[in-house]
Amino acid sequence: MRRDLNKLAHSIVSHATREKNPAAVALGRLGGLRGGKARAKKLSPIERSKIARDAALKRWNRKG
Repeated sequence: MRRDLNKLAHSIVSHATREKNPAAVALGRLGGLRGGKARAKKLSPIERSKIARDAALKRWNRKG
């Protein structure tokens, strides 16, 4: 059974770290860069303020 777990772990790590298509990576990054700005544009100033305030409180209340 242990040998099977090792094979599974190896296949998971190999799959996660294999090289990716550079064109697909660039396209995904481009969409991600546009997405945040487009989302912020759709939010009202009150909604943006609430999101920023919640994020700040999370950072300030973090332990450690």
